[in-house]
Amino acid sequence: MSTDLSVKNARLIKLQTVLDGFDGILSIAEIQRDIPFEVRRVYYIYNLIKHKDVMRGKHAHKKLEQMLFCVNGSCVIELDDGENKQEILLNSPNVGIYVGTKLWHTMKNFQNNCILLVLASDVYKESDYIRDYEEFVKYIKTHA
Repeated sequence: MSTDLSVKNARLIKLQTVLDGFDGILSIAEIQRDIPFEVRRVYYIYNLIKHKDVMRGKHAHKKLEQMLFCVNGSCVIELDDGENKQEILLNSPNVGIYVGTKLWHTMKNFQNNCILLVLASDVYKESDYIRDYEEFVKYIKTHA
């Protein structure tokens, strides 16, 4: 199940979950069913309790697509497509957010020993990053 957001190139994805009796809950993410791209890189951000005001991200990608899951705790994902801005609270391990191309994103307000899992469509390439907001706005206007 996916839900559209007010920003372009983003949507919430709710993963299938299986309650396994007393043995916990299993959440399942399948490529092309739940994840709309082939995963080429996986990383996670954690140990953020020492700096409560930390902000991660603060960039956009030209071609990279990502899925973000808060597998523990919670955080706020701030999205900006150059026209619309929206904040999304991630606080359930089976609900993620698809962050598509040309979408400025910032992760903040990490709570309760947050662990943010990221699935990415490609390996790290610095040339794909737009790290200056004004450059992002110009890029959006010329690559609509």
